[in-house]
Amino acid sequence: MGGRMALARYVVDAVVVEGRGVREVARAHGVSKTWVSVQLARYREGGYEALAPRSRAPHSRPNRTPVDLEDAIVRLRKDLVDAGLDGGARTIHWHLAQVRPDCPSTSTIWRVLSRRGFIDPEPKKRPQSSLIRFEAALPNECWQADVTHWSLRNGRDVEILDFIDDHSRLVVAAKVLAVTKVADVVETFEEAAGRWGYPASVLTDNGAIFTGGPRKGTTVFESLLGQLGIVYKHSRPYHPQTCGKIERWHQTLKLYLAKQPRARSIPELQRQVDRFLATYNEQRPHSARGDRTPKDAFDSLDKARPGDPVAGTHFRVRSDKVDSCGKVTLRHDSQLFHIGIGRRWKGTKIRLYVADLDVRIMTLDGTLLRQFTLDPTRRYQPSGLPRYRVREGSDVPR
Repeated sequence: MGGRMALARYVVDAVVVEGRGVREVARAHGVSKTWVSVQLARYREGGYEALAPRSRAPHSRPNRTPVDLEDAIVRLRKDLVDAGLDGGARTIHWHLAQVRPDCPSTSTIWRVLSRRGFIDPEPKKRPQSSLIRFEAALPNECWQADVTHWSLRNGRDVEILDFIDDHSRLVVAAKVLAVTKVADVVETFEEAAGRWGYPASVLTDNGAIFTGGPRKGTTVFESLLGQLGIVYKHSRPYHPQTCGKIERWHQTLKLYLAKQPRARSIPELQRQVDRFLATYNEQRPHSARGDRTPKDAFDSLDKARPGDPVAGTHFRVRSDKVDSCGKVTLRHDSQLFHIGIGRRWKGTKIRLYVADLDVRIMTLDGTLLRQFTLDPTRRYQPSGLPRYRVREGSDVPR
């Protein structure tokens, strides 16, 4: 018997069996006479069993999501995940709103999924302020291109060549090939441009099918872009984050393909890719585009064209450690600059996010230490903090 229930039984017997007064019993045991009266009322209504502690939960929850709606959310979640599609709360809300006028908010859907055990706790994420998003302002301002690998049922490795619009996330081309050649890149690019229009710029990695730069030459693809007035950009070696949108598309595509029967041939795999392409572009809301589909985002704005000004910003992300003097170094335009942060941060591991002259310095857990515009005329970029020196036993600003 719990302590509280035992006390309730004791005071009830003191009043009912011993005949003591309510006020006397309450004062003797350090409880209120109201509480003693409540226990007596419960006893007279249901005996000693009625003295057990009662739940404080409300008897009804008029605002709780109806069970049938919760079941519909769960079914949709399972259907999406089983098909290899995103099954997050935002996606479920978008699909459910198409068929049910009583579709709840995204946050309510998230709580339903959490209550039903479909959401696992995640470690603390970096704050949004620590993320730097590089994004084209208009559709067709920039296309990203890359190749990824997949295997057929017999174990044969094949390649998938993709082009994606940087602004809308519209995948403008996805072609399955045995081995991708420069001619395949040109043909796929021309087919995509015939449907969606030519872009103002193209961004790729340094693969030999895209650029001849590492070999001191020029590919047919580069020549075509030059003839069309399309700006060609490529990422730094071993830095896939620059082409992050096409890399993220490859993750999404492979999650889908992993849920499908393993294709036995290139044409069969192409059909699987085409089916998902239609879903991704026209039926799957994209959180980076305000939960609109990539096709809606592409159609909602005017398109950039070859010859339009294209931002040539150079982006870098570099890891470093603050030295014993509270500084880090940064090379710009072949010159080395010293950046003051503060001695209190000495030994701290940091990352520098550089967009031309704009610099953000953050700790690995996302704490912003400095944000400033580099002054190319000054080899030392002061922190702006007061400098001190010891004079006659006390700190005095210099």
